[in-house]
Amino acid sequence: MSDKLTRIALVNPDRCKPKKCRQECKKSCPVVRMGKLCIEVTSASKIAFISEELCIGCGICPKKCPFEAINIINLPTNLESQVTHRYSANSFKLHRLPTPRPGQVLGLVGTNGIGKSTALKILAGKMKPNLGKFDAPPDWQEILRHFRGSELQNYFTKVLEDNLKPLIKPQYVDHIPRAIKGKQTVRQMLDTKKELDNYDEVIDALDLDVVMERDISQLSGGELQRFAIGMSCIQNADIYMFDEPSSYLDVKQRLNAARIIRSLLRPTNYVIAVEHDLSVADYLSDFICCLYGMPSMYGVVTMPFSVREGINIFLDGKVPTENLRFREESLTFKIAEATDDVLAEKTRRYNYPAMTKTQGNFKLNLDAGSFTDSEIIVLLGENGTGKTTFVKLLAGKDLPDNKEDALHFTVSLKPQTIAPKFPGTVRELLLKQIRAAFMHPQFNTDVIKPMNLENIIDQYVTTLSGGELQRVAIVLALGKPADIYLIDEPSAYLDSEQRIIAARVIKRYILHSKKTAFVVEHDIVMATYLADRVVVYSGTPSVESFATAPESLLTGMNKFLKSLEITFRRDPTNFRPRINKAGSILDTEQKSAGKYFFTDSQI
Repeated sequence: MSDKLTRIALVNPDRCKPKKCRQECKKSCPVVRMGKLCIEVTSASKIAFISEELCIGCGICPKKCPFEAINIINLPTNLESQVTHRYSANSFKLHRLPTPRPGQVLGLVGTNGIGKSTALKILAGKMKPNLGKFDAPPDWQEILRHFRGSELQNYFTKVLEDNLKPLIKPQYVDHIPRAIKGKQTVRQMLDTKKELDNYDEVIDALDLDVVMERDISQLSGGELQRFAIGMSCIQNADIYMFDEPSSYLDVKQRLNAARIIRSLLRPTNYVIAVEHDLSVADYLSDFICCLYGMPSMYGVVTMPFSVREGINIFLDGKVPTENLRFREESLTFKIAEATDDVLAEKTRRYNYPAMTKTQGNFKLNLDAGSFTDSEIIVLLGENGTGKTTFVKLLAGKDLPDNKEDALHFTVSLKPQTIAPKFPGTVRELLLKQIRAAFMHPQFNTDVIKPMNLENIIDQYVTTLSGGELQRVAIVLALGKPADIYLIDEPSAYLDSEQRIIAARVIKRYILHSKKTAFVVEHDIVMATYLADRVVVYSGTPSVESFATAPESLLTGMNKFLKSLEITFRRDPTNFRPRINKAGSILDTEQKSAGKYFFTDSQI
């Protein structure tokens, strides 16, 4: 196999400490012992240098490195000629590029840290691809020759000759207030960027009219996201790029954002969207490019596929056109019916009374309900309708208007917002908060390993990214002994693959531990996979809302989707929920039959 493989050697600059380890990697390398300079470490070196040409892939140096800073990866040789960009020696490299088409929306699907943002920067013309030649970057003539015969040659020619104007909606919208100098209201910012004649339509679709006079620094995460999308949509550009446009938004807002993004399409412009909510990616895109590889090490872009085929390839973990498997197991969404044994063991039944909770000008009205062991109840509704308030009422953190109705359940809460204040490492945090569960082999197998905490277990909590913090918070919540687990937006900051894995972990743990979970979730794919029953919220956000008693997934989703005026079908291959295009034959038929959501797999 060695003649069919090429090796890439990666050294993590944050972990590599050549002065501390005293060149252990160099001493252990058999190629160095033969007198060849495969690993180079000097007294002045900040990190070790590994020659990929001389490396034989023995795997000794990754095991010997005390800081786990080295990775040696074997890749198919044909990828070596398809390198698009590499930042430096022994660092991340991206193979191939997504191929945008004028007048269509290109969706990018893949895990975090695999090169999606790098690809966007290159396609926007903000970064020049070096074709892997970081020490002698090529000129544009060589780059165009590299892409000769592909659609990317025409694309880059247009970028260079026509000076196409790109617009990128940033991934981290919570950084926007820091970038704005002085006090600026939403209206002032939007008025300065207004170039198209869709101003009123964008304001209305994104529900920005209620925050027009508010200062940017006072906006919540969801309001900042809608503002960022609105800022991009009212400007005239040739290339529109939206990096995770659904973060912080509820289901209704996600669909409205998708519709307004699609309204930007013209025969000559390009629209590219990176999206982790697979149902929104399906609804938004005209075709899909998948990205696979190893996070922070290398990424590979597939050829363009149809929307259904592209997302199914990502979930299946296999690219049939390349005869290549990039994930060991396929991800499916078949709803497993509870076994008779499990149903028989659901002996404990809990009840809660009808309640009201008033907070300032907002009032929440809750119908009386009940729940049992080994059950997950998903709360469905728009932002501002009191889902988090209900979670706090169950947790006893808030009291209802009638204090005699106060609830006293033993609960474990995973909050919506996570603020990392713990000064130590992830290991120290887990030992302090959930020592018994952390030391239990079954909890390690069922929760900690699938959530992939081993890679960050010795990192400081304050240095973790949003997705890493979310995974730690879910493990912490599940590790605490409780009768009810209240998990608020577990998919936030997680990529598509991590969302599915997190949903599996939560569902398996709740079923096996014979506990109950209430989950607030806006990702329909994750919500339908998790839910045994649902609570549907209706009313006017931030004014007054009404929450039903827990009801079956089918009737609850029907009620919820009817209020959104959308219909769902299931993919026959992996059973994932798919949004029907508005006005399509299936959409019209399901609406006339009153069947907005299906649980069977025949659709």
